[in-house]
Amino acid sequence: MERSALQWNHPSLKIANSILDCIGQTPLVRLNSLFGAKGAAVYAKLEMMNPGGSMKDRPARYIIEQGLRDGTIKPHTHLIESTSGNLGIGLALAAKRYGLKFTCVVDPKITSTNLRLITYLGAHVDMVTEADEHGSYLQSRIRRVKELASADPAGYWINQYANPLNWQAHYHGAGQEIVEQMNGQIDVLVCAVSTTGSILGIARRVKEANPRARIVAVDAVGSVIFGTKSRQRELPGIGANRVPELFNPAEIDQVIHIDDRESVLGCRKLLEREGIFAGGSSGSLVAALEKLVPTLPPSAKVVTILPDRGERYLDSVYNEEWVDQLPPSQEEITIAN
Repeated sequence: MERSALQWNHPSLKIANSILDCIGQTPLVRLNSLFGAKGAAVYAKLEMMNPGGSMKDRPARYIIEQGLRDGTIKPHTHLIESTSGNLGIGLALAAKRYGLKFTCVVDPKITSTNLRLITYLGAHVDMVTEADEHGSYLQSRIRRVKELASADPAGYWINQYANPLNWQAHYHGAGQEIVEQMNGQIDVLVCAVSTTGSILGIARRVKEANPRARIVAVDAVGSVIFGTKSRQRELPGIGANRVPELFNPAEIDQVIHIDDRESVLGCRKLLEREGIFAGGSSGSLVAALEKLVPTLPPSAKVVTILPDRGERYLDSVYNEEWVDQLPPSQEEITIAN
């Protein structure tokens, strides 16, 4: 029997010392079916192929290992963080590897799959139930994190919204990998935003390779990151109800806002056309790219990052009953009027 194109003795097929060593080196795939050969070339970084299922594995590992090196985190430290799910999974994975106690503060919008994964990985889950007037739980989660941290002398708040190790993880991780995979030829970088750590870290590395690269942020309708009016949102993992301390708007050239229903449609198209089963924020990126790509020259090389897996959204994005309860999209409202 002939061997496949990927030989068994390929130099990249190394034996890892732990599951954390499997983080990174994710594939970059051209989206040929969604964005064909006639227009700008669109490449997607498949971050859902990290072992914890999302790009959040990178800062989880980086923050914990850096903390252990510099003494910020000690063997008895109690890690505490607010998360909509993916960072919680990454932190639980890293905490288990290093024998650390971890409490994950979540809210009712977390997917049932994410909640179970965090629990199975050994983390303690603290669920807040008090929402603000726009249906967001972020402020409640952060208040609860501060309460837990102040009550435990060993408590340490990771604080993904303000911790510079967040963006540094993406700078040295996905940012470096993308530059190498694209040989520095990147004209446009398109990223979803929440803590803004990933877009800033990757953009800073991309800009070093090509200072003329355009940085496009994809945000949720109802998010306040870029100064727009807050409103209720259902999809976790994109947008925020507070401006992250890390955020620097001067580094963003353009922002495209996408609502929940547009995100759902984007996910369905990504699955149907490319066979990529991805999470809600990936659908937002597809919807944004559909608006952006026609405005670009055919020679442009566009890179986007697909943050997480679709299995975690079977009860939401890929559930017709859940989708039917969403308000109409901006496009549907326009057509109706």
